[in-house]
Amino acid sequence: MAQCEMCGKTAQFGFHVSHSMRHVKRQFKVNIQRATIIQNGRRRKVKICTRCLRTLSKA
Repeated sequence: MAQCEMCGKTAQFGFHVSHSMRHVKRQFKVNIQRATIIQNGRRRKVKICTRCLRTLSKA
């Protein structure tokens, strides 16, 4: 399954709620991207979620 290599974030489960308030199980998937980052002075390809990618670009 898709998992962020930095924070370990995986898919979460919840409900899709219609206008008539019917609850149907659904899955919230993580937005995983393949990116090249510099870690300890070396370039490394990782599968990383966009939230961690955004945080890395700020630093």
